[in-house]
Amino acid sequence: MKADRDRAHVGVVGAGQATAEVRARALEVGRLLAEAGAVVVTGGLGGVMAAASEGARAAGGLSVGILPGDDRSEANPFVTVAIPTGFGEGRNALVVRASDALIALPGEHGTLSEVALALKTGRVVVGLDAWTEVMGVVPASDARDAVALALDAARARR
Repeated sequence: MKADRDRAHVGVVGAGQATAEVRARALEVGRLLAEAGAVVVTGGLGGVMAAASEGARAAGGLSVGILPGDDRSEANPFVTVAIPTGFGEGRNALVVRASDALIALPGEHGTLSEVALALKTGRVVVGLDAWTEVMGVVPASDARDAVALALDAARARR
């Protein structure tokens, strides 16, 4: 097995308070990424972040939660590695920098900031039912397509 540092790291970003439908898509994305051997990187809290982490854990994968606060216990219960930053929303830049590619699901301004930072730093952003109107975001037809596109981009970057 590859060392964690040598595996593709894919950020999964989206709403902290997501609908059941969006959470289900994030769960599938996390599971598929873990099954492919990728590390799932999130902001470590609820909604899309928790669902992606849960999917990764269910598949025996690794999820990293980069937290806005100073306390590891703030992480959702599915995060494997919790990294407290004390940076508030500034941690969005760390989520992006720790990722080789991003999958963006519906969210709000915080998610949009991650999408923009990823594009600005040359990372591929795959939009799953969201953000495809943003120039540079690659649209995906479903979770499996989003994961394939993100993994291809992450591997090309590595």
